Amino acid sequence: QVQLVESGGGLVQPGGSLRLSCVASVSMGSVNTMRWFRQAPGTEREFVAGITRSGNTRYDDSVKGRFTISRDNAKNMAYLEMHSLKPEDTAVYYCNLPLMGAEYWGQGTQVTVSS
Repeated sequence: QVQLVESGGGLVQPGGSLRLSCVASVSMGSVNTMRWFRQAPGTEREFVAGITRSGNTRYDDSVKGRFTISRDNAKNMAYLEMHSLKPEDTAVYYCNLPLMGAEYWGQGTQVTVSS
């Protein structure tokens, strides 16, 4: 059973920064893609960023230039560095791992951007 655990969320003022972390219970060396999604109240879960094993990244247009996804295969970790945060970034952020035909999700970490 694959487990993902996110951390690093919190309350931050507009313009602030946060770094989210996701630790996986499987060897990241065997994982191709890691992704971050988010879900605000009353909305669908949406893609935020993804990174392949080779380090290729992809971002939703709403976060390009502000968010950076990275991974550390030796530590089985994925990260989401978030800068210039806006109130509309407020959401629960989820780590996602597609593996062997299944999708695995963490429990999520709340990010609230408010003054």
